[in-house]
Amino acid sequence: MRTTDELIADAAMADVDGWGFGHLEGRATEERPSWGYLGLLADSVARASVAVDLDTGGGEVLAQCPRLAAQQHVTEGWPPNVAKARELLGPLGVEVHEVGPGAPIPLADDEADLVTARHPVRPDWTEIARVLTSGGEYLAQHVGPASAFELIEHFVGETTAQQRRGRHPDDEVAAAEAAGLTVIELRTARLRMEFYDVGAVAWILRKCVWWVPGFDVDRYRERLLAMDEIIRRDGAFVAHSTRHLIRARR
Repeated sequence: MRTTDELIADAAMADVDGWGFGHLEGRATEERPSWGYLGLLADSVARASVAVDLDTGGGEVLAQCPRLAAQQHVTEGWPPNVAKARELLGPLGVEVHEVGPGAPIPLADDEADLVTARHPVRPDWTEIARVLTSGGEYLAQHVGPASAFELIEHFVGETTAQQRRGRHPDDEVAAAEAAGLTVIELRTARLRMEFYDVGAVAWILRKCVWWVPGFDVDRYRERLLAMDEIIRRDGAFVAHSTRHLIRARR
């Protein structure tokens, strides 16, 4: 077994660009929701004329679809991911838009018959409604409330009720309907996560930067060492993610 120092040092140097998680192969697991988002996405984009995938990361999820929309767009805000998305999706005829936080979706009013997103940063319901045609659909898998909070609280301490309420599906449904959308499907799931070495934990915290803002392996070394003790004692550190599937129509 590799030493704690080796695991942490490796995690500090490993690539975290894009939205792939191959680095965690055999080192961490997470249950998947029963609805199978990739299959739903593939079916929807194959039938769409104009579609846009929001916060696409490096395009890894969309690229798995056998057939894309006749006019397929994606948005992404982090430059390293934009470059990866252009490399992966450009040859497929996808138009990749670099869009900063809070910027409008780069489509005209009523232009898209499908808007999709897997784990969007912060869905702008007004913008989603604006670009959808009448009868157009929004299909997305969102991160839910208090997702991975057992892991997060190990590093930052106890969270507030307000923080634990963030991304609640009931609140997102209300916001979507206030923007003029009709939610036609909502499904929720609570999923088991297991981390088998402290390097996997350090790597995921570098990748999901919003979990522990300002995370750095040196700054949080004491908490990483405590995490290492837990994993070596129990075999894994267990947390739970939450997800919800939203399908809405304009």
